[in-house]
Amino acid sequence: MSEPQGALLVGSVNYDDAETTFRTAASVLGGRLRRIPDGEVGRRFHWIMFQPDVLGQAEGIERVGDEPIPFGAGLDARPLRIAERVDAATITLPPLGYADAAADSYRVFTRLRDAGVIPGGVRFQVSLPTPVAVVSSFFSGEDRAAIEPVYARALLAELDAIVAVIPPDELAIQWDVASELGIIERASGYGKLMDAWWAGDPFDGLVSRLAALVDAVPTGVEVGVHLCYGDAGERHFIEPTDAGTLVRFANAVIAASARDLDWLHLPVPLDRDDEAYFAPLAGLTPVSELYLGLVHREDGVEGARRRIAAAATVVPAFGVATECGIGRAPAGSTEGILRTHAEVAAAW
Repeated sequence: MSEPQGALLVGSVNYDDAETTFRTAASVLGGRLRRIPDGEVGRRFHWIMFQPDVLGQAEGIERVGDEPIPFGAGLDARPLRIAERVDAATITLPPLGYADAAADSYRVFTRLRDAGVIPGGVRFQVSLPTPVAVVSSFFSGEDRAAIEPVYARALLAELDAIVAVIPPDELAIQWDVASELGIIERASGYGKLMDAWWAGDPFDGLVSRLAALVDAVPTGVEVGVHLCYGDAGERHFIEPTDAGTLVRFANAVIAASARDLDWLHLPVPLDRDDEAYFAPLAGLTPVSELYLGLVHREDGVEGARRRIAAAATVVPAFGVATECGIGRAPAGSTEGILRTHAEVAAAW
């Protein structure tokens, strides 16, 4: 393989509005993109960190602590708990915000597509967190098992609302999977051990949960999975020794899912341009599109090409991406990162 084919924007992009994201991505990456996200602008800038403010509005859910914990632009990062003597099954969550954001951005997307800015055939990509991510990040103890099915139902209702307003052949759903890798690796993520709350093997529980999310995406809508080791301050919660855990988890999810993945994204750490990191990919179950997150702003085209060369000794075909979203990349670096994708990958 002389060069990778295609590029994937994982989700977040460091621009202030969806229109700038759409215009810049289409201009810089052109035919390399099969999908374009809105950049996770506004309160989604810090991934799931806006969810406590949403969930804290529900009757029966309380914030932990009397004083807000400021985070980003006006967010309160205090964790959550189920109020005393409240049965979690009786809690009704408010809209989570993902469907409303998707509807707003899709209107911009269609306007730009109709104007010829976005090529026809490119899909609108919506990235969603898993219930495991939100529950593990903001609830503790027995509350996690109690609230998980409540949050899962609310998230699937968001998915239904998205599908109701965006035609299937124009939509792509990506499940963002980060906390799951921390649980599998038994990592101490951001100050606490990342662990499971269900009986049995945590790995099996994670596989069945993610496979159910993949299968929840209706036929005709594309579905992809982004595996991640976290991105707080552009740092992982743990550095993988190689791609072995990623391959094991991805293979299990693919086997457990009733429908095929349209794409799979796997991260590649900045300092790994050795064949040993990529060696486990020889055992990866084939998917329609594989993207390796080997583009890093720190070493640009030169570093990406080193990692491409190492990966190409193992993987016959893949596209390129960053290892996580670039929404938290330093201001002013975004277009350079996009141009690196364009320089190292061919169009479809």
